[in-house]
Amino acid sequence: MNASLAASLLDLLLGLELGARGDTDPNRFALEGVRWTKGQDGARELRIARLEATALRLATGALVLEIERIAVHELVARVHAGNGSLRVGAIEARDAEFAGLKLHGPLVLPRQFRQLWEATHPADGTALPPPADAWQLGPLGEIDGTLRGRITDAHLLFDADVTVPIRHGLVDFNDATVEHVGPDSRMGVSPLGFYVDAPNGRSYLYQFASAPLAGVEFERRKSLIGPWISERGKLRLRPFAESMLRQGLGSQAQGLTAQARTLLGRTALSGELRLGDGLLALPGLQVSMDGHEQGLNTVVLRSESVGRGLGAEIAALSAREIAASWGSAQLAGDAVTAKLGVQVVVEGDTLRFVLAAANGRITAPRIGFAAVEPG
Repeated sequence: MNASLAASLLDLLLGLELGARGDTDPNRFALEGVRWTKGQDGARELRIARLEATALRLATGALVLEIERIAVHELVARVHAGNGSLRVGAIEARDAEFAGLKLHGPLVLPRQFRQLWEATHPADGTALPPPADAWQLGPLGEIDGTLRGRITDAHLLFDADVTVPIRHGLVDFNDATVEHVGPDSRMGVSPLGFYVDAPNGRSYLYQFASAPLAGVEFERRKSLIGPWISERGKLRLRPFAESMLRQGLGSQAQGLTAQARTLLGRTALSGELRLGDGLLALPGLQVSMDGHEQGLNTVVLRSESVGRGLGAEIAALSAREIAASWGSAQLAGDAVTAKLGVQVVVEGDTLRFVLAAANGRITAPRIGFAAVEPG
């Protein structure tokens, strides 16, 4: 099997444009132990002991995947013949190793997100509840770490240093600090939203469409008519985030205030957050994170200006029971480990992202293809 045949196979299976990463870096394929045999149920099997490819570029629309190197071991592709054509039924392998992987493009709602949005927000204005299992953010349940922000020349807060501890998935606003010249400010959450009490009054950073919300314990005062706050409120990240997502994306009645948007352009952010174990599920993707006790899945956040973009790195990603869908393809794997980095950049009114994996490994990768009925 030569390189042109391998390229044709990729185009057939994935419907992607295949090319090299650059004019001076042509792609290369190497195959070992290729066999074409008769399998069960009359299907044919293409077996490859080792498939290695370098300097690949695959694209679909504005989405581009670049791969410096990938090696697949003990690959088996099952091909069915019928009606004068060949159909690939499934592909599986023992494992795959990759390095220098980079996926980049505009950050937009994928098809599954758009379908969920359209299903839960019909044109007649009625709202249907999304599936209860459409969003599950198990890793937020035991997330630990600290977020730190530096707001430069803030209109209300002056130059401010913000510290928000997160313990076992809980943000206790009594422990959050906003330090600056003069009396310090305080953060909290009320039925109207997240706020900052500065020396010159209260300002809301994020407003809720309605209350109460799951995972939120609102502020309490020492007396009904007194001005003193005895409890600034608490936020359990998992139930709060899941409830917000299930209510619907992009609600016009809630969101960042104009003042908060201005502050984001002046805010540098850093933090180290260790994700908990558990199921992470969203439309089109499901994966179980593991390794919390071993210090794996620690996210390091960095941004010089949150209003212009945000970067995150995971030095040791560990997950299992991966399942995803892409068009008519169903992808799965037993486990994946990788060194991962994500960068989101604001370009005017649009967002772009870069997802990079310096190195990684997936065990028992599998791809299944839905049969297309003749039309």
